[in-house]
Order: sequence, then structure tokens, then C-alpha cells
Amino acid sequence: MNTQRVTSFVVGLLALGMSVAAGAQTPFARAEDAVKYRQGTLFALSHHFTRIGAMVNGRVPYDARAAVENAELVAVLAKLPAIGFGPGTQHVSRGAKPEIWTEQARFKEQNDHFVVESARLLAAAKTNNLDQLKAAYASTAATCKSCHDAYRNN
Repeated sequence: MNTQRVTSFVVGLLALGMSVAAGAQTPFARAEDAVKYRQGTLFALSHHFTRIGAMVNGRVPYDARAAVENAELVAVLAKLPAIGFGPGTQHVSRGAKPEIWTEQARFKEQNDHFVVESARLLAAAKTNNLDQLKAAYASTAATCKSCHDAYRNN
């Protein structure tokens, strides 16, 4: 995916996310649209997180600039998927466990923790210190795993 397409995609997601954050009603006309939205944001999030993982695990050379660019996107994208788990979406979900909807407070807490860890990942990337990036990556990955274990069907 080229940089311009990624940027356009992220800008569109940000606009939608900001309208929701500003208190707008659900931005989705259909539950299926909400599911597609969250799947798309989670796909993009995973893509950029995996790029950082390749660096911290030594599969590709460490590139401080690329680490920051990807961490910036992870930090932004981390805020978006939760709005795609709104009321009515449990009936069209394929990979999500029903506990997302029956344990809303706990799910929100997990999501909020992920957003915080993503911001810490970005801060670590900005230090230009691979060891700090590795530690922040491990912590963020553990947060992902915790939520997946609790709320994702495998």
C-alpha cells in the first residue's frame, strides 16, 4: 500500500473517529458497516504494529524514522476500533466474543489501556532508542494479547 493511500485512509478514519468522539450518534447506518469499519481499522493497526515488531525482533534493520511513523499510526488507530463494537453489532460479528457486549465496562477498560500503551509506544519510538522501543513494544503487545484472549474467538 503506498503512503498516499495509507494517509488518505487514516485521514478518513480520523474524521469518522473525531465525529464519534465529539458526541455524534453512531456513524454507521448498518451494523455490518460498523463491523467492516472496526475490521479495517484493526487490519491497518496490525499492519503498522507488525512493522515495528519486525524491527524490535531483528527481522528487519532498525529504522528510527520508520519506527516513529508506524508508532504514530498505531497510536491514532488504537483509538478507533472500539466505536465499531456498538449496540447491534454483536449479531453480525464473526470473530468477537459476546463478552464484549456483556462486559462493556471491562472491555472499555481494556481498550483504554491499549490506547495508553500505544501512546507509550510512540513516546519510546521518539527516543530513538531501540531498547526503549523493545520494552514499549512488548508491553503494548501484551495488552493486545490480553484483550484478544478475553474477547476474540480464534
